[in-house]
Amino acid sequence: MNDMAQCTTIDLLPDERWWGGRAADGRFMPFGAQPFDCDLAAWKHEDGQLPEASNQSAPLLISTRGRYIWDDESFAFSFEDGHLTIRSSRVADVRNAEGGTLRDAFLAASRNHFPPSGATPAKAMFTKPQYNTWIEMPYRPTQQAVLDYADAMLAADMPPGVLMIDDKWSPDYGTWTFDPATFPDPQEMLRQLHGKGFDVIVWLVPFVSPDSAVFRELEARGFMLRDRHGRTAIRRWWNGLSAVLDLSNPEARQWIRGRLDALCELGVDGFKFDGADLYDFHDDDLPSTPMTANDMCEQWAAIGVHYPFNEFRACWKMGGQPLAQRLQDKPAAWDEHGIGSLIPEMLAQGMIGQPFVCPDMIGGGEVNSTKHSDVDQEFFVRYAQIAALSPMMQFSTAPSRVLDKRHLEAVRKALAIREDYLPTILRLADHAAQTGEPIIRPMAYHFPDMDTVTDQFLLGSDIIVAPCMQRHAVSRRVSVPEGRWRADDGQIIAGPVVIDTPCPLDRLPRFTRES
Repeated sequence: MNDMAQCTTIDLLPDERWWGGRAADGRFMPFGAQPFDCDLAAWKHEDGQLPEASNQSAPLLISTRGRYIWDDESFAFSFEDGHLTIRSSRVADVRNAEGGTLRDAFLAASRNHFPPSGATPAKAMFTKPQYNTWIEMPYRPTQQAVLDYADAMLAADMPPGVLMIDDKWSPDYGTWTFDPATFPDPQEMLRQLHGKGFDVIVWLVPFVSPDSAVFRELEARGFMLRDRHGRTAIRRWWNGLSAVLDLSNPEARQWIRGRLDALCELGVDGFKFDGADLYDFHDDDLPSTPMTANDMCEQWAAIGVHYPFNEFRACWKMGGQPLAQRLQDKPAAWDEHGIGSLIPEMLAQGMIGQPFVCPDMIGGGEVNSTKHSDVDQEFFVRYAQIAALSPMMQFSTAPSRVLDKRHLEAVRKALAIREDYLPTILRLADHAAQTGEPIIRPMAYHFPDMDTVTDQFLLGSDIIVAPCMQRHAVSRRVSVPEGRWRADDGQIIAGPVVIDTPCPLDRLPRFTRES
């Protein structure tokens, strides 16, 4: 990162807690009670291991006592012994928001540094389930398999949705046309899918296969990133070795937009923008315009703004923009890295200015941990219930393939619950576009004395959603704030109080504030 010549130490106020930084650190938020250290420009730990937290991030920290810190560049920060220390290229400026609450601080930061655009991603991203081919056909989608996947969803009484054709539908990375060997008539496929009620998104990355004709063309035009020796940079990523598009070059960005626009003319509705993680770019690279790894990531996201159907898993800044931000791929695990990470990380996404969030693919999108057989059906249902009242809901593993009748009915019930709340979700999406406020919010956003509650969330200001996330649980604890709240089972609860509420398999506990 830039020279961290300045070190600013800030005394924490009594009971003050902080949100911000990286979404994947959500399970540690709010910060302040325990030691914590983070470098927003780092992509690996001192021991050389990749971190879990190289996804959505922003140079922003927001306090429950109405203070916030913003820097246009990345910085490092740590909490320890009642102090917040900022290490950056300049002295950190701690700003105070009028009102003195977490919400006041967020709104002031949003207004001053990442004002809302007034737009949302395509409304179908909210109103329809998303279906991603990744788990069912990793690295091997075909035209017929995609059509069969869509038909299988409809046959299982799942509604048509936004269908994402994942890696690898093109002949090479960077050659963003359908592979004629596996997609002989993509226009006809798109016509059929649209006729069935599906919108269609295709996956891409800012990488180029180094032995392809497109690579030779782009290298000759100076569109490939160069390493410190001035040679075309070849980087290892999860699929092997590729060259990297120089996202600092406006002509290179215009080239990729031309490829995407051509796909839209064919009938594709939008794009899943993968990659552009911090580790894809090195500090000593020689981009055409000087940029950090964070800046490169931001340039990738800026391309997505032009396409209402979009999805990102990694992003730097871009708060307030109409971008769908999905959590990074999760393992199929009943722990803080799997299902337990979903709510804290979605809350963290919202608190860095990304309201249009989506939990990972239902059941987990980490393909090596999500076995094609032996799916934990209870886990799948509980995951679906979390997604049901999230801003967006995405499937990949086909529910009808892995669930028995009882568990499939529980998933259908989660879909029905979502349908009931869609007017609220859409209203909140429009509100987010105008104000920047998250769609789902930490309890402390409206109830300052609930700053440590992060296993439940507020949908807007008046609905508490408290999914069950423990295996074989028959009940779960819910923190109900002041006021009168009507539970989905009809019970009236007077807060503030902590209750145990039943969690049968098909129940998603929720509580609506009475007027």
